[in-house]
Amino acid sequence: MAPDENSGDGVTVATLTAGEVDVSTGLTAAQVSRRVADGRTNDVPGRASRSVKEIVRANVFTRINAILGVLLIIVLSTGSVIDGMFGLLIIANSAIGIIQEVRAKQTLDKLAIVSQAKPQVRRDGASVSVAPNEVVLDEIIELGAGDQIVVDGAVVEGEVLEVDESLLTGEADPVHKRPGEQVLSGSFVVSGSGAYQATKVGKDAYAAKLAAEASKFTLVHSELRSGVDKILKFITYLMIPAGLLIIYNQLFVSEQNLGSALNGMVAALVPMVPEGLVLMTSLAFAVGVVRLGRRQCLVQELPAIEGLARVDVVCADKTGTLTENGMRLSELRSLDGDDASARDALAAMAGSDPRPNASMLAIAESCDGDPGWTSTAIAPFTSAKKWSGISYGDNGNWVLGAPDVLLDPETDTAREAEEIGAKGLRVLMLGSSDLPVDDGAAPGQVTPRALVVLEQRVRPDARETLEYFADQHVQVKVISGDNAVSVGAVAGSLGLPGGDRPVDARELPTEREALADTLDTATTFGRVRPDQKREMVGALQSRGHTVAMTGDGVNDVLALKDADIGVSMGSGSPATRAVAQIVLLDNKFATLPYVVGEGRRVIGNIERVSNLFLTKTVYSVLLALLVGLSGVLSQFFHFEPMPYPFLPRHVTIAAWFTIGIPAFILSLAPNNERARSGFVPRVMRFAVPSGLVIGVATFVAYALVYAGPEATETQRVQAGTTALITLIMIALWVLAIVARPYTWWKVLLIAGSVGGYLILFGLPFTREFFKLDPSNIGATTTALVCGAVGIVLVEVSWWISGAIHGEQRRLFAQPDVGGVTGADDRDPVA
Repeated sequence: MAPDENSGDGVTVATLTAGEVDVSTGLTAAQVSRRVADGRTNDVPGRASRSVKEIVRANVFTRINAILGVLLIIVLSTGSVIDGMFGLLIIANSAIGIIQEVRAKQTLDKLAIVSQAKPQVRRDGASVSVAPNEVVLDEIIELGAGDQIVVDGAVVEGEVLEVDESLLTGEADPVHKRPGEQVLSGSFVVSGSGAYQATKVGKDAYAAKLAAEASKFTLVHSELRSGVDKILKFITYLMIPAGLLIIYNQLFVSEQNLGSALNGMVAALVPMVPEGLVLMTSLAFAVGVVRLGRRQCLVQELPAIEGLARVDVVCADKTGTLTENGMRLSELRSLDGDDASARDALAAMAGSDPRPNASMLAIAESCDGDPGWTSTAIAPFTSAKKWSGISYGDNGNWVLGAPDVLLDPETDTAREAEEIGAKGLRVLMLGSSDLPVDDGAAPGQVTPRALVVLEQRVRPDARETLEYFADQHVQVKVISGDNAVSVGAVAGSLGLPGGDRPVDARELPTEREALADTLDTATTFGRVRPDQKREMVGALQSRGHTVAMTGDGVNDVLALKDADIGVSMGSGSPATRAVAQIVLLDNKFATLPYVVGEGRRVIGNIERVSNLFLTKTVYSVLLALLVGLSGVLSQFFHFEPMPYPFLPRHVTIAAWFTIGIPAFILSLAPNNERARSGFVPRVMRFAVPSGLVIGVATFVAYALVYAGPEATETQRVQAGTTALITLIMIALWVLAIVARPYTWWKVLLIAGSVGGYLILFGLPFTREFFKLDPSNIGATTTALVCGAVGIVLVEVSWWISGAIHGEQRRLFAQPDVGGVTGADDRDPVA
């Protein structure tokens, strides 16, 4: 069959004509080749990363590069090539950014291919897996529970097929789909099975028109990213008046020649530009992606690394998270003495299930020998009703599900099942019903026939992971659809606080405030419906919690989407992986601490380098303002105006060892500081007073030794050197504070920075090259005194700020206690 080419906008039911495609066998190889040649493929690009061309453009054509480029042209126009050294920053920033982001792109693309949901299509009579972009128009695509609908189409086969379109419409209730009805890309199958024919592919598909695979996708909020944006905006406002003043002073007040005036103006403006801040932020994220990629962790949205570091509640499913996915049939306990009949029924149900879940796979492995019964009705399993069933005509109506749902909890059988579940085993009940399973009143009157006892193995690393989160003050809530007693037994065996007091979700209050109260006190929940998982996430968020939700089943999709951070297992359903921000391809819950550790490294290190860059901007703006205002005031009070003290080459070397190299190392260093909110205020509290001290001390030192407009060239160089020594001394101390608490490598970093400047000021060649002259004992002594006073003021300010805001101050890192936490500067996952 082929779709009507004039089927409208892709949301109306397509008209299928017979003869073009055989539904049972699908397209032939020739038909596929013809469609590929015609371009009728699902050629929507993946969302994992941007192209190399886009990466190059984004890193080269930036606002900061534009500002530096204009200033570079101005300096070069004066003929002073040496003073244009800061132009190397344009090349370095762009090159480093491009290299790291391309590395991150390659890592993401490789992992995305591994994680990619591959639909099953019928071709030449066989069912084969293909990548989503290999699906062609008219393709017959098979569906099962948890499968994502990758293109628009019309249902051609359906076995109680229910589709969740909530990611497109916001409606949580699944929609029953019959043959001939339309299905839309971006939705997913909740239950049942079937097949559909692709009628809209590529950019014509519904989800593609919404500019995303699902219209409700939102980017993770990044406090770090928005904080850096606020800082840049603040800097822009400061640069305008400071820049205008320094231009006025250099060109009109100081009456310098044009070359000197322009060099002074550029020297004032260049350090105001935080050229490395955006680079270091993107660099830290990119390196984080590569590091996590080595641990088989796919980060689908970069800020999710940061988000998970801020999480204070992790909601974890039991199956597939605390326990391993695979199960085995531990015992089949007959309730009516007819063990053979129960085994035949289980074997028949396993044989009739086209997409068996983990429980049915375990049953199929132990109950082989399908009796060959013919099914007359099917009711697939859903997380909401907790049972599945198949009617076999004269062979009866059989249901399989939760004993406490199919039976009165007060019956002996239900109590027996609960006793078994209290040992951490999973228990299903096989029963026969008096109604066909597709009857509206099903399951009807159920007669217990056997208890199916399944054994799940607890993950060997689950306890260690829970202990890590406890040490980090992150609450773990176990939320499962299984029997509450069984869930509690597993949680209790892992030492989870409150695990031995599980709550049955059927008794939870529906009002959000009351639900939040319950969640504050309890940690383990069983018999949780999918809609309840979503409500529980919302209730936790209403109390100010940052919530991460882990899951692998289709019943977790809505909660994953609503959580601040959604984490899916790699073996999870395609729909689950599609909505999650982080996919653990190795299916290990124990990988989460590594993600948390990487997020903390990113947040902590970017805050540190932000302190350095913003301090430089504050003192650069202040120094320009002071010099500019002195020029304006000199017109009224008749004293000699001062030109800007530095050449562009001076501000370049001032940043080398106080910011540039140290910031690069600090941005990539291990860091296990706990993530805290308030990034911008905390950076401003440090950078503003530190920048004020440096700016004022540098201006005072310069004013004390400046010999006036009649000064010789040597005196001007000595005055500039005096100001530069003062600035570098205090800036190095700012670096020493930012690097705290100290470890051996940080002490070495600071010592190396000091050594670098001693070489620059000590060697005759570098003194001549950079126009440095510390030979005037009086001027250099003035510089050292002003620098020492500035150091004391910065140090005192740091301690006072910590006392006022209740922040703990330490000079040295604490030794690692317990091997997992305690050291602020050890990677907990290294």
